[in-house]
Amino acid sequence: MQIRFDGRVALVTGAAQGIGRAIAAALAEAGATVHLADIDAEGVAATAAAIGAVPHEVDLGSPESAAALVEAVTARSGRLDLLVHAAGGVRGQVGRPIEQISEEDWRVIFAANVDAAFFLAQAAAPAMKRAGQGRIVTISSGAGLRPSLTGIQAYASAKHALVGLTRQLAWEFGPHGITVNSVAPGFVRSNPASERQWQSYGAEGQERLVESIHTRRLGTPEDIAAATLFFLSDQAGWITGQVLSVDGGRS
Repeated sequence: MQIRFDGRVALVTGAAQGIGRAIAAALAEAGATVHLADIDAEGVAATAAAIGAVPHEVDLGSPESAAALVEAVTARSGRLDLLVHAAGGVRGQVGRPIEQISEEDWRVIFAANVDAAFFLAQAAAPAMKRAGQGRIVTISSGAGLRPSLTGIQAYASAKHALVGLTRQLAWEFGPHGITVNSVAPGFVRSNPASERQWQSYGAEGQERLVESIHTRRLGTPEDIAAATLFFLSDQAGWITGQVLSVDGGRS
């Protein structure tokens, strides 16, 4: 089965590094016209230059910014077929007892992981509905299906919420030819935050984590990109509302 996206327009958020960058690169290689969005202006510009994509520096924490991004994409490329929300993460936080968590600590993680996904889907819906087709993929986490290895309460809660949003949007958008699915990565050393977490485990903790994975290896951003491209493909046209764990069998 060969997956191609010639003539399709894609938008990938969180594309300055890691999983988002790998997804964007795979889409570009498969023939899509790719737009990249990230709060990291330098990083998203570098990724765009490397893969031949269009960069957008944006903070997706408001409906206005999401709407402006989608408008910019459609104004330049005429359409939006594929939307991947890979932005999010822990926003520099580490696991702490619940008594130490401020309201801002809680809200900033929800804004990045859930609010942005909702606002983007809301902004993309009109164009996809007019076209009678579309693909939306959220990048959730194993933390959206069970307690998080990070120990961060807001991260686990936000990723669970993202899974719920994915399933609800699949129900709403399905009659319009739009599928909505989620890829839930296991542990991937894809960015500075995940690297800090990996180092915090120490040699023994790292060994225990790898031994808990059926394939006895950590994942790569390319592993996550491959699953994402399947959900985006024509071949996945009768799959929606699903969460695919890509974690080497750990789940």
